[in-house]
Amino acid sequence: MKTKLIYIAIILGIGLIMGVGSLLLFNGIKQQVLGPISEANKNLQTQIARVLNPTPTIIPDPVTIINKISSLARLETIQYSVEKIIVVEKGQEVLKLLFGDRLLFVAHGKVIAGLDLTKLNRSDLEIQNGLLKVKLPEPEIFIVNLDNEKSYVYNRETGLLTKSDPDLETLARQAAETQIRQAALGDGILEQARVNAEAYLLGFLNNLGFNTVVFIEPTTPASSSATAVP
Repeated sequence: MKTKLIYIAIILGIGLIMGVGSLLLFNGIKQQVLGPISEANKNLQTQIARVLNPTPTIIPDPVTIINKISSLARLETIQYSVEKIIVVEKGQEVLKLLFGDRLLFVAHGKVIAGLDLTKLNRSDLEIQNGLLKVKLPEPEIFIVNLDNEKSYVYNRETGLLTKSDPDLETLARQAAETQIRQAALGDGILEQARVNAEAYLLGFLNNLGFNTVVFIEPTTPASSSATAVP
Protein backbone atom coordinates (compact mmCIF):
# COMPACT_ATOMS: atom_id res chain seq x y z
CA MET A 1 0.00 0.00 0.00
CA LYS A 2 2.80 2.35 0.91
CA THR A 3 4.61 1.44 -2.27
CA LYS A 4 1.57 2.40 -4.37
CA LEU A 5 1.30 5.75 -2.59
CA ILE A 6 4.96 6.41 -3.25
CA TYR A 7 4.50 5.59 -6.95
CA ILE A 8 1.47 7.85 -7.13
CA ALA A 9 3.34 10.68 -5.43
CA ILE A 10 6.27 10.24 -7.81
CA ILE A 11 3.96 10.26 -10.83
CA LEU A 12 2.15 13.35 -9.57
CA GLY A 13 5.46 15.09 -8.91
CA ILE A 14 6.73 14.29 -12.37
CA GLY A 15 3.45 15.51 -13.85
CA LEU A 16 3.67 18.72 -11.85
CA ILE A 17 7.25 19.30 -12.95
CA MET A 18 6.33 18.65 -16.57
CA GLY A 19 3.34 20.96 -16.28
CA VAL A 20 5.43 23.76 -14.86
CA GLY A 21 8.10 23.19 -17.49
CA SER A 22 5.50 23.23 -20.23
CA LEU A 23 4.04 26.46 -18.86
CA LEU A 24 7.48 28.10 -18.72
CA LEU A 25 8.24 26.87 -22.22
CA PHE A 26 4.90 28.18 -23.47
CA ASN A 27 5.49 31.59 -21.88
CA GLY A 28 8.95 31.73 -23.42
CA ILE A 29 7.58 30.89 -26.86
CA LYS A 30 4.74 33.39 -26.34
CA GLN A 31 7.20 36.13 -25.42
CA GLN A 32 9.38 35.35 -28.43
CA VAL A 33 6.46 35.24 -30.85
CA LEU A 34 4.11 37.88 -29.47
CA GLY A 35 6.77 40.30 -28.19
CA PRO A 36 7.82 41.58 -31.62
CA ILE A 37 4.16 41.71 -32.70
CA SER A 38 3.27 43.84 -29.64
CA GLU A 39 6.23 46.13 -30.26
CA ALA A 40 5.28 46.51 -33.92
CA ASN A 41 1.71 47.30 -32.89
CA LYS A 42 2.93 50.05 -30.55
CA ASN A 43 5.09 51.52 -33.31
CA LEU A 44 2.14 51.41 -35.71
CA GLN A 45 -0.10 53.21 -33.20
CA THR A 46 2.60 55.85 -32.71
CA GLN A 47 2.84 56.41 -36.47
CA ILE A 48 -0.96 56.65 -36.79
CA ALA A 49 -1.06 59.20 -33.94
CA ARG A 50 1.59 61.29 -35.69
CA VAL A 51 -0.40 61.22 -38.92
CA LEU A 52 -3.68 62.16 -37.23
CA ASN A 53 -2.10 64.79 -34.94
CA PRO A 54 0.93 66.08 -36.82
CA THR A 55 3.38 68.50 -35.24
CA PRO A 56 3.10 71.94 -36.95
CA THR A 57 5.97 72.70 -39.28
CA ILE A 58 7.06 76.32 -39.65
CA ILE A 59 8.31 77.16 -43.14
CA PRO A 60 9.30 80.83 -43.47
CA ASP A 61 9.10 82.39 -46.90
CA PRO A 62 12.66 82.97 -48.14
CA VAL A 63 11.59 86.32 -49.60
CA THR A 64 11.70 89.22 -47.11
CA ILE A 65 10.16 92.57 -47.99
CA ILE A 66 11.34 95.61 -46.01
CA ASN A 67 8.73 98.31 -46.47
CA LYS A 68 10.28 101.15 -44.49
CA ILE A 69 13.41 102.06 -42.55
CA SER A 70 13.22 104.95 -40.09
CA SER A 71 15.89 106.55 -37.93
CA LEU A 72 15.03 106.61 -34.24
CA ALA A 73 16.32 108.82 -31.45
CA ARG A 74 14.05 107.76 -28.65
CA LEU A 75 15.19 108.52 -25.15
CA GLU A 76 13.49 105.85 -23.02
CA THR A 77 13.47 107.18 -19.47
CA ILE A 78 11.00 105.03 -17.53
CA GLN A 79 9.43 101.60 -17.54
CA TYR A 80 6.36 100.43 -15.64
CA SER A 81 5.63 96.78 -14.86
CA VAL A 82 1.88 96.40 -14.42
CA GLU A 83 -0.39 93.53 -13.37
CA LYS A 84 -4.08 93.76 -14.23
CA ILE A 85 -7.06 91.42 -13.73
CA ILE A 86 -9.43 91.37 -16.71
CA VAL A 87 -12.87 89.73 -16.70
CA VAL A 88 -14.60 89.15 -20.03
CA GLU A 89 -18.05 87.61 -20.17
CA LYS A 90 -20.96 87.23 -22.51
CA GLY A 91 -24.51 86.01 -22.16
CA GLN A 92 -27.57 87.43 -20.47
CA GLU A 93 -27.63 87.37 -16.69
CA VAL A 94 -30.63 85.04 -16.49
CA LEU A 95 -29.24 82.50 -18.97
CA LYS A 96 -25.59 82.51 -17.92
CA LEU A 97 -25.87 79.10 -16.32
CA LEU A 98 -26.88 77.61 -19.67
CA PHE A 99 -25.38 79.87 -22.36
CA GLY A 100 -22.87 82.09 -20.56
CA ASP A 101 -19.13 82.25 -21.11
CA ARG A 102 -16.86 83.98 -18.60
CA LEU A 103 -13.09 84.31 -18.51
CA LEU A 104 -10.78 85.74 -15.85
CA PHE A 105 -7.43 86.78 -17.29
CA VAL A 106 -4.35 87.76 -15.28
CA ALA A 107 -2.28 90.15 -17.39
CA HIS A 108 1.32 91.13 -16.82
CA GLY A 109 2.74 93.85 -19.04
CA LYS A 110 5.20 96.67 -19.36
CA VAL A 111 4.90 100.29 -20.43
CA ILE A 112 7.92 102.27 -21.63
CA ALA A 113 7.83 106.05 -22.01
CA GLY A 114 10.27 108.81 -22.84
CA LEU A 115 11.05 111.56 -25.34
CA ASP A 116 11.38 111.34 -29.10
CA LEU A 117 14.45 113.51 -29.74
CA THR A 118 13.83 113.51 -33.50
CA LYS A 119 11.17 116.12 -32.69
CA LEU A 120 13.81 118.42 -31.18
CA ASN A 121 14.57 121.20 -33.69
CA ARG A 122 17.23 123.95 -33.83
CA SER A 123 14.58 126.48 -32.86
CA ASP A 124 14.04 124.56 -29.61
CA LEU A 125 17.57 125.43 -28.45
CA GLU A 126 18.52 128.99 -27.45
CA ILE A 127 21.75 130.31 -25.86
CA GLN A 128 21.82 133.66 -24.04
CA ASN A 129 24.90 134.77 -22.10
CA GLY A 130 25.94 131.22 -21.29
CA LEU A 131 22.37 130.18 -20.48
CA LEU A 132 21.00 127.32 -22.54
CA LYS A 133 17.24 127.12 -22.98
CA VAL A 134 15.87 123.81 -24.19
CA LYS A 135 12.28 123.28 -25.27
CA LEU A 136 11.76 119.55 -24.94
CA PRO A 137 9.15 117.63 -26.93
CA GLU A 138 6.18 116.16 -25.15
CA PRO A 139 6.84 112.84 -23.39
CA GLU A 140 5.05 109.89 -24.91
CA ILE A 141 4.49 106.18 -24.48
CA PHE A 142 6.64 104.12 -26.81
CA ILE A 143 5.75 100.55 -25.91
CA VAL A 144 2.83 98.73 -24.30
CA ASN A 145 3.45 94.97 -24.27
CA LEU A 146 1.94 91.95 -22.58
CA ASP A 147 4.33 89.41 -21.09
CA ASN A 148 2.97 86.20 -22.61
CA GLU A 149 5.02 84.01 -20.27
CA LYS A 150 3.49 85.59 -17.17
CA SER A 151 -0.03 86.33 -18.48
CA TYR A 152 -2.53 83.51 -18.20
CA VAL A 153 -6.20 82.52 -17.98
CA TYR A 154 -6.91 82.02 -14.28
CA ASN A 155 -10.48 80.78 -14.57
CA ARG A 156 -12.99 79.87 -17.30
CA GLU A 157 -16.70 79.27 -16.74
CA THR A 158 -18.84 78.02 -19.62
CA GLY A 159 -22.60 77.40 -19.63
CA LEU A 160 -24.01 73.89 -19.72
CA LEU A 161 -25.35 74.28 -23.27
CA THR A 162 -22.61 76.30 -24.92
CA LYS A 163 -18.99 76.00 -26.00
CA SER A 164 -16.06 78.21 -25.06
CA ASP A 165 -15.71 81.20 -27.36
CA PRO A 166 -12.15 81.11 -28.82
CA ASP A 167 -12.24 84.90 -29.29
CA LEU A 168 -12.84 85.61 -25.63
CA GLU A 169 -9.16 85.38 -24.66
CA THR A 170 -8.21 87.63 -27.60
CA LEU A 171 -10.66 90.24 -26.33
CA ALA A 172 -9.20 89.89 -22.84
CA ARG A 173 -5.66 90.47 -24.12
CA GLN A 174 -6.71 93.53 -26.11
CA ALA A 175 -8.54 94.96 -23.11
CA ALA A 176 -5.52 94.19 -20.91
CA GLU A 177 -3.18 96.24 -23.09
CA THR A 178 -5.59 99.18 -22.99
CA GLN A 179 -6.03 98.93 -19.21
CA ILE A 180 -2.29 98.60 -18.57
CA ARG A 181 -1.69 101.74 -20.65
CA GLN A 182 -4.40 103.64 -18.78
CA ALA A 183 -3.04 102.49 -15.42
CA ALA A 184 0.41 103.81 -16.28
CA LEU A 185 -0.99 107.11 -17.51
CA GLY A 186 -3.10 107.47 -14.38
CA ASP A 187 -0.04 106.91 -12.23
CA GLY A 188 1.82 109.77 -13.94
CA ILE A 189 4.23 107.88 -16.18
CA LEU A 190 4.52 110.79 -18.64
CA GLU A 191 5.35 113.34 -15.92
CA GLN A 192 8.01 111.03 -14.50
CA ALA A 193 9.36 110.38 -17.98
CA ARG A 194 9.93 114.14 -18.38
CA VAL A 195 11.63 114.44 -14.99
CA ASN A 196 13.95 111.54 -15.78
CA ALA A 197 14.71 112.94 -19.24
CA GLU A 198 15.63 116.33 -17.82
CA ALA A 199 17.93 114.74 -15.26
CA TYR A 200 19.68 112.71 -17.94
CA LEU A 201 20.00 115.58 -20.43
CA LEU A 202 21.26 117.93 -17.71
CA GLY A 203 24.28 115.74 -17.08
CA PHE A 204 24.85 115.33 -20.81
CA LEU A 205 24.69 119.09 -21.50
CA ASN A 206 26.83 119.91 -18.47
CA ASN A 207 29.52 117.63 -19.87
CA LEU A 208 29.35 119.63 -23.10
CA GLY A 209 30.18 122.81 -21.17
CA PHE A 210 26.72 124.28 -20.55
CA ASN A 211 26.71 124.99 -16.83
CA THR A 212 23.25 126.56 -16.67
CA VAL A 213 20.35 124.89 -18.44
CA VAL A 214 16.67 125.81 -18.50
CA PHE A 215 14.15 123.23 -19.69
CA ILE A 216 11.06 124.87 -21.16
CA GLU A 217 7.93 122.77 -21.30
CA PRO A 218 5.80 123.01 -24.46
CA THR A 219 3.38 125.94 -24.33
CA THR A 220 -0.26 125.01 -23.71
CA PRO A 221 -3.31 127.27 -24.16
CA ALA A 222 -3.89 127.35 -20.41
CA SER A 223 -0.40 128.10 -19.18
CA SER A 224 3.29 127.58 -19.74
CA SER A 225 6.09 126.84 -17.34
CA ALA A 226 9.85 126.43 -17.31
CA THR A 227 12.17 124.34 -15.23
CA ALA A 228 15.44 126.10 -14.42
CA VAL A 229 18.41 123.92 -13.60
CA PRO A 230 21.67 125.51 -12.48
